[in-house]
Parts: sequence; structure tokens; C-alpha cells
Amino acid sequence: MMFWKSTYNEFIKIVAKPRSYIGLAVITALVGVFLFAMKVDGNKYISIMTASFEQSIAFQGNLLNGNMMAYLVLQMLIVHIPLLVALVTGDLVSGEAAMGTLRMLATKPISRTNLLMSKFLAGNIYTLIILIWFCVMALGFGLLLFGTGDLVIFNSEGLVILPGSDVLWRFFSGFIIAYLALVTVANLSITLSCFTDNSIGPIVITMAIIIFFTIIGNLDVPVFDSVKPFLFTTHMVAWRSFFDEPVRTKEIMNAVLVLSVHILTLIGIALYKFNRKDILS
Repeated sequence: MMFWKSTYNEFIKIVAKPRSYIGLAVITALVGVFLFAMKVDGNKYISIMTASFEQSIAFQGNLLNGNMMAYLVLQMLIVHIPLLVALVTGDLVSGEAAMGTLRMLATKPISRTNLLMSKFLAGNIYTLIILIWFCVMALGFGLLLFGTGDLVIFNSEGLVILPGSDVLWRFFSGFIIAYLALVTVANLSITLSCFTDNSIGPIVITMAIIIFFTIIGNLDVPVFDSVKPFLFTTHMVAWRSFFDEPVRTKEIMNAVLVLSVHILTLIGIALYKFNRKDILS
């Protein structure tokens, strides 16, 4: 009972912070601008994308539909959401340490383990809200403005055409994988937050780690090939595997495993540090 009350209090603290609404505002603005631009000039974009295929394939129907808009938004913006998550979760511990409120929390009848886990849960709930709003903006407003239709995906390997009736479950499954990736980022920033009393440090370090791992993952250098599969950033785009035909099940299961191991490891490190943290001095 005390754990759930603590989780509720931690979530209220998040809601009370003005910075918690920056993510929602940024997502609204970015997706809104993109949908507006595609509504105005989307047909030109589709023409450019289909130009290399039109000699061998005749496209019919509404290619510029909500399913394509949602896929394009995911493709372009999902990599930027970790910053919005870390901006809030990065000071869940360090922020209170800086203000001295961790001392007050220590007097409550709740163990440090449960106290930290309530922060993890509250942070992950906030992450879920961010992702749900992103889904509403990308898929909900996309379908509302552009209607439904078959999803045509242009990639480096060619062309993938998915029937409109076979798309929603792929988006739903892809969002679950995206959530696991974002939870990894949230847990990383919370874990780093246990090591400092500076609110900015964990946020900056989290983004530095993401950038560093992303660069390693994109470098076409053989020496890093054995490391790439174990980097959480490698699996942050694993949602794309649901939009292949057939679905790349092996890659998805591997992503779930790697991200889950990262999440559990980060929680373990955070608990070890937090239970030994001097919060009374």
C-alpha cells in the first residue's frame, strides 16, 4: 500500500514540473508541422518517392494516407523522444538530493528499495504517456487528416506494400518495442541520477551515451561488429522489423531480450547505489 502511495506521490511530482510538458508540446508541434506540410505538398513527396518505380509498377489508390504518415513520423522523430524522456527522468533522484528533500523521504515508513522503485515506476508511466501522445498525434491525427489505405514503404531493399487491414497490429506491436527502448533510456537517466546531486548531469550524460552508442552503431568498422548487437541503441529502431514481410521475428525477439537485460541491469545498479547513498549529510 505504501509503495503505491509513494508511486502516486512521485508521479504527482512529475506532473507538477513545468518541464514535464515540454515533451508533449514538442511532439505536438513537430508532428503538427509535419502533417501540415504533407497535407500541402505531400503529393510532390510521393511523386519523388515513386519515380524510380513507376516504369515497372503502376501505383493506384491513396498512397498519401494516415498509415504512411504515421510510419514516416515514426521513422523521423522516434529517435528524438529519448531527449524528452531524459529531460524529466534525469532528476528524479538527483533533483531531490539537490533540494534536500531526500532526507525527508528517508523518514517515511518505506524502504529505500521501494522508494526508488516507485520513482522508476512513475518515470516509466510518464514515458508511456509521452509515447501514447506521440501515437495519438502520429497515427490518430494522420488517419483523421489523410484517411486509411495500404502502407507503401520505400527502403534500401526495394518496396514493401502492406494492406491497410494488416497495418494497425504492426503499429501497436512497434509501439511496444519503442516503449521498451524508451524505458531503457528512462531507467538509464534515473540510474545516473543516483550517482549525483546535480540535476543537469544525468540528463546530459544520458544523451552523451546515446549519441556515443549511436555513432559506434553506425560506424562501418569491423572492430565494433561484435559490440553492436549488445548496445541498446542498436535496438531502438527494432520496431521497423514489424513492417517487413515476412516479419523479422528473430530480430524482434533479440531486441526484446537485449532491452530487457539493460532495463533489469540498470535497476540493479541503481538499487545498489541508492541503498548506499548518503542522503542525510
